[in-house]
Amino acid sequence: MGQGHDHQHGVSIDANRRHLWVALFLLLGFMVAEVAAAVVSGSLALLSDAGHMLSDVGAIAAALWAMRLAARPARGKWTFGWKRAEIISAAGNGITLLVVAGVLAVEAVRRLVQPPEVEGGVVLVVALVGVVVNIVAAWVLARANRSSLNIEGAYQHILTDLYGFIGTVVAGAVILFTGWTRADSIATLVVVALMLRAAYALLRDSGRVLLEAAPEGMDLAEVRRHLLEPQHVLDVHDLHVWTVTNGLPTLSCHVVIDDSCFRDGHAPALLDQLQECLQGHFDVEHSTFQLEPASHAAHEHGTH
Repeated sequence: MGQGHDHQHGVSIDANRRHLWVALFLLLGFMVAEVAAAVVSGSLALLSDAGHMLSDVGAIAAALWAMRLAARPARGKWTFGWKRAEIISAAGNGITLLVVAGVLAVEAVRRLVQPPEVEGGVVLVVALVGVVVNIVAAWVLARANRSSLNIEGAYQHILTDLYGFIGTVVAGAVILFTGWTRADSIATLVVVALMLRAAYALLRDSGRVLLEAAPEGMDLAEVRRHLLEPQHVLDVHDLHVWTVTNGLPTLSCHVVIDDSCFRDGHAPALLDQLQECLQGHFDVEHSTFQLEPASHAAHEHGTH
């Protein structure tokens, strides 16, 4: 026995799409200009920022595609629709951050040992423009619904890029005024560290969903205690709580009740109580309960 509901919060999907498209065009336009500037100046920091920006563009494009998939209705064998596409997109964002960070780290170490010539003035100017572009892009995405791990993944890409550009501004100024070109490689390693931090957070959160762990902050012992409170409930077992996608926690369990509830018609009212409890205390609207008489225990094996 169960009940399902749509579970949407925050900014509308159409608004999220608009914010993503604006950020995408901002970054794409600047990325092309930055690659050209990196080639002219010989700056790895600028090239690393452009590489990260390419992953930003890919992350936003993937987020838009995942949102389109997630909006498809449930039908046929896709009983939850394609809602988890957004989580896969977030995991993909985390993986791309790791890959780009690894490539840049190797090249930065090589350039620390053998530093090339770098045009500090070009690096400084382009990095300053990059700071402005990324501030605008971050502001646009901050207005979207960041409770979505998909949106948050794209936002973290842009935020990390913003920090990277700030580091590149410092590197450009150091090179321009002191001629110490190793500052370019050090700025790159700072960007790498920020990328690794963002990648870890995305992979941790998306991994929890993909491995069907209970939502963070939900105490299953507390859930069980609440479900045992209604009169006539004798036991709760086979309790499972997982997240289909952000904002859609799902629960299923077996609830043992007095045999008399099935004879006097009290079972439906008890089911209503259990569902109201979950909605009110734990914000779980998609739940499935198997109501069992106490006499059924002899027929179940492997309960937990």
